[in-house]
Amino acid sequence: MNWLIAPAYAETAAAPAGAEAFNLIFLVGFALIFYFFLWRPQAKRQKDHKSLIEGLAKGDEVVTSGGILGRVVKVTDDYLVLAVSDEVELKIQKVYVAAALPKGTIKNI
Repeated sequence: MNWLIAPAYAETAAAPAGAEAFNLIFLVGFALIFYFFLWRPQAKRQKDHKSLIEGLAKGDEVVTSGGILGRVVKVTDDYLVLAVSDEVELKIQKVYVAAALPKGTIKNI
C-alpha cells in the first residue's frame, strides 16, 4: 500500500537556544545536591567512627552496633575484649563499636 501514498517526512525541529545551558546547569545542580546531602555527611560519619575506633583504650565503656554494653578489657589491632558482666567477656571486632559512653554509665543502668 506504500506505493499509492507517498510518505511525508517531517523536518526535525531545532533545539531551543538555551537548552544546552539549562541541561548543564541542571547537571551541576544535581551534582551539588548529591555532594552536600549524601556524600559529605557520610564521609564525616566515617571519619568520626574511624577516630572513635582508633581512640579506644582499656577501661572505656562502649556500646556495640548490636546494642551490647560493655567495658573494654583488652585492645588489639582488629579486635577488643568487652567485659559485659563480672564473669562474661566477649571478643568482638572494633568496627562494630557504635559509640563510646561516659565513664560510669554501665553502673547507673
